[in-house]
Amino acid sequence: MDPITAAALAALAGGVGGEAGRHAWQGLTALVRRPFRRGESEETLLGVSSSQLELTELEADPTDPMRAQALATALGVRAALDAEFRGLLEEWWQRAQAMDSGGEVHNHISGGTQREVFQGRDFSNITFNIRTD
Repeated sequence: MDPITAAALAALAGGVGGEAGRHAWQGLTALVRRPFRRGESEETLLGVSSSQLELTELEADPTDPMRAQALATALGVRAALDAEFRGLLEEWWQRAQAMDSGGEVHNHISGGTQREVFQGRDFSNITFNIRTD
């Protein structure tokens, strides 16, 4: 598994990526809230962070690199101890990376005179009223 970077976690916590980024953050939040178990047993691991506290702290201040690193570390430790969590975290990270790599927008307009050109990314809840007279 590629390591989950603190920078990526901070970006997602800070709302980067629009709706897709919010969806990815919600997926991580749901994953972290799952019970923390070791192997096939129902034994809850005591003394090891479930990552919930680190996630909440980063969400409260996504600009703090120490909080982002704390979450990345807690996720790594939990993944090392909980095989089911590791598999689910790997799936989540692959989807999050795919979302990130498709996020670039390239617009190109050339030649002539254009009217009503709209460029951007992740538009939502907007209305265009265009007069044609």
